[in-house]
Amino acid sequence: MRIKQFLVLPNIPERIQPLRELAMNLWFSWNWDIVKLFIRIDSELWEKSYQNPIEMLAYLPQHKLEEVAADEAFLANLDRVYESYKDYFKSKKWFEKNYAAHTQDTVAYFSCEYGIDTGLPVYSGGLGILSGDHLKASSDLGIPLVAVGLLYRYGYFRQFLSADGWQQERYEENDWYHMPVTLERDANGNPLKFSIDYSGTPVFVQIWKAMVGITPLYLLDTNIPENASKYREITSVLYSGDKDTRLRQEILLGIGGVKALAVLGIRPAVYHLNEGHSLFLQLERIRTFVQEQGLSLNEAIHMVWATSVFTTHTPVPAGNETFDPRLMERYLRGYVESMGMTWHDFINLGRVFGQEAEPFCMTPAALKLAAFNNGVSVLHGKVSRKMWHNIWPGLPTEEVPITSITNGVHLRSWLSHDLVDLFDTYFGPKFTRQPSLFEDWENIKKIPDAELWRVHQRRRERLVFFGRKRLKNQLQRRGGSEHDIRMADEVLDPRVLTIGFARRFSSYKRAFLLFRDVERLQRLIDNVERPVQIIIAGKAHPLDNPGKEIIKNILSIASREKFRKKIVFLEDYDINVARYLVQGVDIWLNNPRRPQEASGTSGMKAAANGALNASILDGWWCEGYSPDTGFKIGNGEEYDNVDYQDDLESKFLYDVLEREIIPLFYTRNGINLPEAWVKMMKNTIIMACRQFSSHRMVKDYASKFYIPAASGFHKFSAENFKLTRQLAHWLEDLQKKWDAINVETIETPTMEQSPKVSDKIPVTMKVHLGQIKPADIAVEVISGNLNSLEQMNQYEPSRAAIVENSGDPQNGIYIYHTEVTCKESGRFGIAVRIMPTNSDLYHNCIPKLIKWW
Repeated sequence: MRIKQFLVLPNIPERIQPLRELAMNLWFSWNWDIVKLFIRIDSELWEKSYQNPIEMLAYLPQHKLEEVAADEAFLANLDRVYESYKDYFKSKKWFEKNYAAHTQDTVAYFSCEYGIDTGLPVYSGGLGILSGDHLKASSDLGIPLVAVGLLYRYGYFRQFLSADGWQQERYEENDWYHMPVTLERDANGNPLKFSIDYSGTPVFVQIWKAMVGITPLYLLDTNIPENASKYREITSVLYSGDKDTRLRQEILLGIGGVKALAVLGIRPAVYHLNEGHSLFLQLERIRTFVQEQGLSLNEAIHMVWATSVFTTHTPVPAGNETFDPRLMERYLRGYVESMGMTWHDFINLGRVFGQEAEPFCMTPAALKLAAFNNGVSVLHGKVSRKMWHNIWPGLPTEEVPITSITNGVHLRSWLSHDLVDLFDTYFGPKFTRQPSLFEDWENIKKIPDAELWRVHQRRRERLVFFGRKRLKNQLQRRGGSEHDIRMADEVLDPRVLTIGFARRFSSYKRAFLLFRDVERLQRLIDNVERPVQIIIAGKAHPLDNPGKEIIKNILSIASREKFRKKIVFLEDYDINVARYLVQGVDIWLNNPRRPQEASGTSGMKAAANGALNASILDGWWCEGYSPDTGFKIGNGEEYDNVDYQDDLESKFLYDVLEREIIPLFYTRNGINLPEAWVKMMKNTIIMACRQFSSHRMVKDYASKFYIPAASGFHKFSAENFKLTRQLAHWLEDLQKKWDAINVETIETPTMEQSPKVSDKIPVTMKVHLGQIKPADIAVEVISGNLNSLEQMNQYEPSRAAIVENSGDPQNGIYIYHTEVTCKESGRFGIAVRIMPTNSDLYHNCIPKLIKWW
């Protein structure tokens, strides 16, 4: 049977046509005024449509649309909101004001998931939420950024729990014609398509677009009739457990993403890889430079390296994706060799040590092919340098070229509208009209304590009512008894200290920590004068049975008669649930095993809403914590014995609750106001909004990475890539001659007495450079105090200079000299190293180009 298709659109009256335009741009996800318009039309349908205004408009009865079009009060509100929407697009933004010369330098941002709003389900968790907030902040700031991802037919799973607490997964098919996305079309109105070769089979791809404010997000889709079922399934499910499908997805994201931008006529200056899933975009860029621009392989690699940003997100080894080279060979060998790269060299890109037994890991390959690399918190940057330092053998861990840009959250997406209204009252119009420029956070201290506390109590009440309603629906789905369903209306108390814990249920995040001592937990919860209640949410990966066991065990405890009104597990954690939680809890609990939490952003969202964090000193909390902004669990210790660590830190957690948190919350003045608690709320809001907003984060990416990389793009591509060719040839030549370098002697004066602090020690070296020119290398003396293992914990490099009229330059022998200063007493050591130097390199940390004595 042949079916002729039509796309039937809602018959929206002309007077309210702006509603569809507002609904088609995800700007509504951080604009409460737009959301209120749709809630006003039909609040029940708004919830049933997963807060997706396009679906809501599709199912609104025609008579309802006609009524709205005749409602003068509604129309006045619509006109006001629509004018604000148009002003947003016309306004001159931060990037144009600060980097006017780079407004045409497009940044291409690649991620395998985007958590922008509930109604666009192409996300699973933290990585996607971070990506979504990055796009929103880029729009607010006017960054010339385009994003690329995949259009998943089923998205991530919906979670529901069986009667015994075991997580079940349900996949709901996305109807993209009822979502805020549009199909890209060619000049004739036909869907814009291109193809990718998979083992000799052309797979066709179409492109959808979602607008996130001014930022376009392009989503690739293979679920079209031209493809066989094996290839239609590439974009079936986010994070497929099947390695073959995962590889095909990441080939599509990377290689297909670059091809899609080319088909759309977009020529980025900079590429940002958000995690290693999109690594293969670097291959397509190399191929393009080789086959279309005429560069050699090494020249192309340098051009790609100089214009690439890579962000790694996990210090957990299992989170850094690997593939069997034999599987990769099936899809990529011919493609790799077509650009002049050997298969062996390609596989070694993904290996740290270059050993045959190593699988191909996406992270080291991405690190090697990007000049700008970062972790997502200060601690994570440090952990990443240690984790991947063997990529740069011989380089001290501190100098490994991985920096850090701490994550942030998009405040307008996560602040409660009650708090936003309060800020509008006390901060004035700048907070609403120019949120990316607003920095007057100290003004929060001017808000009366009672008023801030009243807003927070209102959010806690809404969280309690939301929890009751959701729990009732959960029990009805499970076939719970009438008694249990009625009891759902009695769970939780809007006046009680409320602890929230919500995140992915991976073992290292330790959701079980609060439940290790059930008797002690019961004493906390049953305290008549100072009770506590707990709300929990989160999903385990479908293949993570240990994570599912944690959920089951917690639910088993929560279902006991003595806990059932005080501990609630909310199923199907998503953006909507997260908003209620971070906006309504008093304490946000986070207790990962340090140092396995790269950053964590849920605690930032809670803090911005005035919730106090109680957390292990890991990820972002190492930077956010102070005694007046929240609570720490332990002192940042790290342990080899995880059972001992879990037991000890569980006791720390109970101690913090009993001795600090609960007394502070319930200490009230004469008008029942917890003055000291509210003071901490104000401090934590200031801390979170000032330090951990996505506006600050994206500004950091722009100034530290995007602008230097864009400048490099122009510099290295000028005059038919003249400088790129010169630098690539220089590096090739240096690599060929490098092994001849040798530090033959090091001389320091013989001292009758030990040097004293501030004394200078002269160092003279005889260095054999072979055929390498002195201008191409830097000779440095590294000096510092030694620990018991004769290692320098802290050191300083001192650049040595050639002693004139010395050595034997004809034979490549030079004498270098410098002085080092003794800055502290104790054992002192020196070492000599030689590294490349070139003013056109971003940094001189080139793998395998370092020589030590």
